[in-house]
Amino acid sequence: MSLQFRQRVILVLLFMVCYSYVLPRWSDWSQNSRLDLVLALVDDSTVQIDRYTANTGDYALYNGHAYSDKAPGMALIALPVYMALRPVLNYPSLRSRLQSLASSGAFASTLRADGTGLNEDKVRFALVQYVLTLISVTLVAALFSVVFYAALRYLQIESTPALLGVLAYGLGTTAAPYAGNLYSHQVVAALLFSAFCLAWMPAPKAANWWISSLLCGLLLGWATISEYPAVLPALVIGVYAGYRKRWRWMVPMIIGGIPPMLLLIIHNMVAFDTPWPVGYAHSAFWGNQLRSGFMSVTYPHLVALWGLTFGSFRGLFVRAPWLLLALPGYLAWWKSRRWRAELWVALVVPLSLYLFYSSSEALWWGGFAAGPRYLVAGLPFLALPAIWWLGQHWHHKAARALAITLVCLSVAATWAEALAGQLFPDEQIKATWSDYVLPAWERGDIARNVGSALGLHGVASLLPLLGVSILLILLLFTQKDRQANSQQPVASSVMVRSS
Repeated sequence: MSLQFRQRVILVLLFMVCYSYVLPRWSDWSQNSRLDLVLALVDDSTVQIDRYTANTGDYALYNGHAYSDKAPGMALIALPVYMALRPVLNYPSLRSRLQSLASSGAFASTLRADGTGLNEDKVRFALVQYVLTLISVTLVAALFSVVFYAALRYLQIESTPALLGVLAYGLGTTAAPYAGNLYSHQVVAALLFSAFCLAWMPAPKAANWWISSLLCGLLLGWATISEYPAVLPALVIGVYAGYRKRWRWMVPMIIGGIPPMLLLIIHNMVAFDTPWPVGYAHSAFWGNQLRSGFMSVTYPHLVALWGLTFGSFRGLFVRAPWLLLALPGYLAWWKSRRWRAELWVALVVPLSLYLFYSSSEALWWGGFAAGPRYLVAGLPFLALPAIWWLGQHWHHKAARALAITLVCLSVAATWAEALAGQLFPDEQIKATWSDYVLPAWERGDIARNVGSALGLHGVASLLPLLGVSILLILLLFTQKDRQANSQQPVASSVMVRSS
């Protein structure tokens, strides 16, 4: 087994452990809306979620029926997982085990005193939510760490700073909490960046260029039907692919994007009698907020521009200060005169999402959220120049110390917020840290997790996660150190291109 293969296996295991350890939030409208569509499609053979609206406010009302107002891409990814899981749910031994788990003292301590408790239906719903998240989101996010690491190595970043960069991105940004919940943000990030890599890096065999272009189009198309604003970075990556691979890529790439678009059209025709994505136009609860501009989008607002970056409420750099290294990273990258076209993609993709969501004066903060969840899809592109800068300055002690310090602060801030309480911070709580995160930790109100299932309470429930994570991280870097003398330089035969 080669060193590179061992590193990739450890990365996937590490992220699977971290992302799957904390259970998806049970009373989250956004997650439940997607899950409701999956249940309706399989259990009821319909896109109507009338039976499930009690668990969500994220639904559309049209012709007397309720429909998920979310883009259907994430639900369609989870659909075959639920179809395979459904027969297993009726096993008596499984049902008995789940009920005993739900009545355990550790789980009971996470429930509201004035709540309705846990019954068999709720436990079943929670299990379905967890398994679908585990396979449809968490596994995708964990495997994506390998893609991201490969991109860093292709940039000729040394192994140690590249590994640190992957850990910083995967554990020290808002990507982390959304890799363990049934949201589409992290899946869309993986789809977009993987499509970019297909257009950027050479295919294993030159004859397979058309397969790569088809897959690139499929990934871009599925990202778009999972989060509609992803059409902006998808267009950027599509144009880049045409430039980098020459325009012969365009026809097969467009063909690859047709299947997800057809699925979207079919869903919308059945639900809303139109091929266009109009779910939010019929929103049952968000109608007033969506009336201004085009679905609340007008022009970038100063409060949102600040709030998504440096505001304590939802600011990206407050939670992940290491990403500030992207600013000198862009400049140094440009001055190097290398990979200029890729630099533009790494700049324009996160910028397009930032400007789009800052143009929504009413909803830019994303409701109940851990950090700026709407920016998650662009984070790997923003992380790229930050890690590139780190790789260029890795042998300078001061720069290395600064980067490691910022990464540690980012990981601490990200997980402190992600683990606080049984819901993501309320949109009504503007002082997120002083009024929500810190009080939750002080009273031991830690999100339900695998440790809770093992009978551990409060902060103590995180000890298994901490122990296993430290062990895997040490194993990751000691593997590299032991084999350093035999490791071949990366991309020695790769011709550095400039544009």
